[in-house]
Amino acid sequence: MYTFRKTAPSKSVMFAVNYDDGRTAYMWIDGAARVIDDRIMGPIAKERQEQGLLPAGTITGIKRVR
Repeated sequence: MYTFRKTAPSKSVMFAVNYDDGRTAYMWIDGAARVIDDRIMGPIAKERQEQGLLPAGTITGIKRVR
């Protein structure tokens, strides 16, 4: 007899970062980020901008995509 198997949860979470000039960049957070509150993504995005992982510019919004 076969038992039902749940699919494994995704190992990363993707966020869309919107800029004031209409651009959109995407960033991925790995691992236990599924439990991260979306409100703390602003400081993480700013840190990634300083590291050069996200384009420079004024961020107007961050939204969880998947």
